[in-house]
Amino acid sequence: VPDPAAAPRWEPQPLSYQELQSERSELPVSRLLEETALGRPGKEGSGCGQLVWVGEPVVFGRADSIAGKYGVWMKDPEPVAPFTRDNTWRVDTVGTEVRQLFQYEEAEQLARGYPAKVHILPRPLESTGAVIYRGGLFFQPRHSRSVARYDLRGETITAERELPGAGYHGQYPYSWGGYTDIDLAVDETGLWVIYSTEKARGAIVLSKLDPETLEIRRTWETNIRKRGVANSFLICGTLYTVSSYSAPNATVNFAYDTATGTSRALSIPFENRFRYLSMLDYNPAERQLFAWDSFNMVTYPVRLS
Repeated sequence: VPDPAAAPRWEPQPLSYQELQSERSELPVSRLLEETALGRPGKEGSGCGQLVWVGEPVVFGRADSIAGKYGVWMKDPEPVAPFTRDNTWRVDTVGTEVRQLFQYEEAEQLARGYPAKVHILPRPLESTGAVIYRGGLFFQPRHSRSVARYDLRGETITAERELPGAGYHGQYPYSWGGYTDIDLAVDETGLWVIYSTEKARGAIVLSKLDPETLEIRRTWETNIRKRGVANSFLICGTLYTVSSYSAPNATVNFAYDTATGTSRALSIPFENRFRYLSMLDYNPAERQLFAWDSFNMVTYPVRLS
């Protein structure tokens, strides 16, 4: 069991650190992304749009040890047999040798705390940036500027790639700290990684990744300070950031649109019910945000224009 005393302390950044010069660009709400970005067939309301509302958090489960103060939980929006969309995955990320990936048949089993299987990762992972997509766990191996793909069926790492110049292990984390320098995300358009570089001077850099090879397909440099926001996620090719990890009445405060290369300020209410948001990801199949908020695994409903 990791020693809680050994966990480093993170001080929130002063608010003045946040740079608020975002290019304000009013976009017509009817504008949709190109055809490939439209939702998967057979899904309720599958059109893409812009985020206009985030609902109240719904608690799915609670971690019962200090190792679960922060972590990551997820479902695969595009599962590969024998896995399904009901399979739920979780990693408790407190500690220095985080290797356990818990597999559950469904979210209800996670709520009861009994995994169907525990995968022991070949490499320890760093922080709360991991995602599950197309039968793989995508994660940042500890103390590296790389991303890796762990195959859930073969239980081996099938791809690993370095992000050129990416900050890691506390260089460009989100405001809560936690070595959240490299954060993976999935939306209707595919697999993304959110990070920063010395060249970008701490601003969020976004890269689209090939899910098989982890090759970088394209990169965008935003003007949003990574340390100035609490977390971020992507929906329909747009990056959204959250203002605070601890304020009960936070907001989704910026959007960066990769189709136009512009960012704009937002003020969509976002509730941190348990005051310690360490992970936030969008699931395009469920049209929900998955979050880890101080021991609690929660979901948020969202509405798109």
